[in-house]
Amino acid sequence: MYSDFAARLASSIWPDFGRTPDRSTETPEITGLSTVVVDGNFPWTIVRLETDAGVTGIGESYPSPGVHEVITDYFEPVLVGENPLDVERLYHLMRESLSGRGSQQGIGTIAISGIEIALWDAAGKVLGVPVYQLLGGKMREEVRVYADCHAGEGMVEAALNEQPGETYEAAAYARSARAAVDDGYELIKFDLDVPSGRDVDTLARHFDGPEIEHKRGLVEAVTEEVGDEAEVAVDLHWNFSVEATEKLCAALEPYDLAWIEDPLPPENADALATLNRRVEQPLLTGENRYGRHGFRDLIEKEAVSFVAPDVPKTGGIAETKKIAELADTYYLTTCPHNIGSPVATMAGVHVGATVPNFLALEFHARDVPWWDDLVASDEPLIRDGRIEVPDEPGLGIELDWDVVEEHRRE
Repeated sequence: MYSDFAARLASSIWPDFGRTPDRSTETPEITGLSTVVVDGNFPWTIVRLETDAGVTGIGESYPSPGVHEVITDYFEPVLVGENPLDVERLYHLMRESLSGRGSQQGIGTIAISGIEIALWDAAGKVLGVPVYQLLGGKMREEVRVYADCHAGEGMVEAALNEQPGETYEAAAYARSARAAVDDGYELIKFDLDVPSGRDVDTLARHFDGPEIEHKRGLVEAVTEEVGDEAEVAVDLHWNFSVEATEKLCAALEPYDLAWIEDPLPPENADALATLNRRVEQPLLTGENRYGRHGFRDLIEKEAVSFVAPDVPKTGGIAETKKIAELADTYYLTTCPHNIGSPVATMAGVHVGATVPNFLALEFHARDVPWWDDLVASDEPLIRDGRIEVPDEPGLGIELDWDVVEEHRRE
């Protein structure tokens, strides 16, 4: 019922949405959509888009409850029979068909993002070209990757059981940093919103001197360990106030961090702009923003130095490219957020290959030993902290569906 309503609504708002432009009888058509959730360090929702051209496009949606139902129950009836080459038209068709029901942000946009990635993959395969070629060509031969190290909630807890105190906690961070740098990463990131062993009212967003000193000690341990071998960034996960972040940034000034990520809750760009004017360190945010409209105030207010859209969440490949291009008009840098499987990662690679103001793509799965096994290839995707931009059609990878099935979440 909902799918019929969606199709009628889209057709009434924009009559041409419901009709594929006339083409030859060889025009490919979408025949079905399905999803499978892989049980990685996050639940990776893989999207399969089938066509009558013998081509299957693969995409990925950001982990979100209910995204499977939105894709298969709602969007499949809307897209079946459509031409997968009309990626931008179908993107707008999906947004209009779900207008008023979450297509501007949230789960609707997340579902659209995964399908959009699969559409680009299918279009590239049908036409025999890589996605970056469909986006205007590549600007670089390889894409830099930065490692989200997470030294370890588990490592820290284990360490604290043996030897309580912040010294051992800092040592765990330093060990994780060394391992990442030895793997070839020239940019690494750590969480600072981690337990210190003290009872702190985190809802107040205020941190006293000992808490700030605990976090300064973590940064000191990491930067002393890696020296000039790698840049270091930190993530605060929206847990601080302007006042607390100012104090923390003052304490961290000697360590020349690459950026401070998500210091404030994501809704208020004015507060972030105020903070950006007051502190010396570059700020980064964006994973909780949707589409270019969701990034406009951040960029126009110059609230950050780095924007971090998440490709399978913010609208897909083309929308992320548009966000990067908007940021480039203010000479801001793009560092896409990424907690996904190789599919989401390769979607980010094609964005990174095509925009000038790209610095690095996040990689969040160093602790998943079978991450590379998901790809039907004998070679690892990431080598020395970089991914070579592929010349194969579509995203440039195929999944090993036996490995997918092995790690499938019911």
